[in-house]
Amino acid sequence: MTHDPSTSPLIDGPERTALRSAVADFAKRRSSEKTDPDALWAEAGKLGYLGVNLPEEYGGGGGGIAELSIVLEELGAAGCPLLMLVVSPAICGTVIARFGTEAQKRAWLPGIADGSKRMAFGITEPDAGSNSHRITTTARRAPGGGWLLTGRKVFISGVDISDATLIVGRTEDARTGKLKPCLFIVERGAPGFSYHHIPMEVAAAEKQFEVVLDEVELPAEALVGDEDAGLLQLFAGLNPERIMTAAFALGMGRHALAKAVEYARVRQVWKEPIGAHQAVAHPLAQAHIELELARLMMAKAAHLYDAGDDARAGEAANMAKYAAAEAAVKAVDQAVHTLGGNGLTTEYGLAKLITAARVARIAPVSREMILNFVSHQTLGLPKSY
Repeated sequence: MTHDPSTSPLIDGPERTALRSAVADFAKRRSSEKTDPDALWAEAGKLGYLGVNLPEEYGGGGGGIAELSIVLEELGAAGCPLLMLVVSPAICGTVIARFGTEAQKRAWLPGIADGSKRMAFGITEPDAGSNSHRITTTARRAPGGGWLLTGRKVFISGVDISDATLIVGRTEDARTGKLKPCLFIVERGAPGFSYHHIPMEVAAAEKQFEVVLDEVELPAEALVGDEDAGLLQLFAGLNPERIMTAAFALGMGRHALAKAVEYARVRQVWKEPIGAHQAVAHPLAQAHIELELARLMMAKAAHLYDAGDDARAGEAANMAKYAAAEAAVKAVDQAVHTLGGNGLTTEYGLAKLITAARVARIAPVSREMILNFVSHQTLGLPKSY
């Protein structure tokens, strides 16, 4: 019997190939028209791209993170990535679809799928960094049966354009007195909820914010899922976040590499175009290989996650994010170097990617913390922290 490679989870089958082609065509057209991000988001929603991972009964495409990562990668490869894809449908949409009440699903998933509603995600805190166990945002029971939420979050993307923020807080375990993580939907206009812009050197349409929660009173139904299963529910959102960050980085790396290859093919200083010289050609070939290797790990991570294998998906998602970030940084650096002085001009648009590519090394978890994870979770080495 002949093996059909399209059945492999690491290779696009007919449906994913068609999705990739359709998104690529859409993104190329939109990038040439210099459409603003809000208009791009709206049209992508109407076409069904924003909610490909969400259940069909709530307006989604019925696919998974594998399909959503294709959408983000192809948008990025065309030079018009949508960072909020990482947050709204991938993290928030996934968590609500898996653990939300029927009312929460009806209230949020159709709008997230068609782009009419956006949701931000708030986990990072000023003094906690990568240590989620040090989160101090706390929720306590209100007299009326709801919750009072107090705390601060930093580097929260797109709060100003989101209808609500999925906040990671902590509640007290009545049996042990210890704090445990829980997830709350906080609408933007809630009294006590405020946000302040954090100026960044990164050239991105989506802004970063500090969020302040000052005794925000929430109804009981603002809690997502089971109060006693907060950690499980949290990582159900963090694994897609890492996979989608890998897609974001891959798209950026492919975009930079394509510009460099096009330039090297036609730029002529001596007899032959500069792409004929191995000192130029080989680093570009190496960048392509490393991007493709990272894409395979991303596909593996998405396959494991969509199959419900959360444990192995966590390992693979971290590896995919690490590999894609490293590949993107190298591809961007080599692209700029290939163009020389032109690589720093506004005309070619590569210089702004030097900073942007490094974001993937830092967020949502640093490469050092991923190496820590792999060293003690995969290799069984002792922890140093």
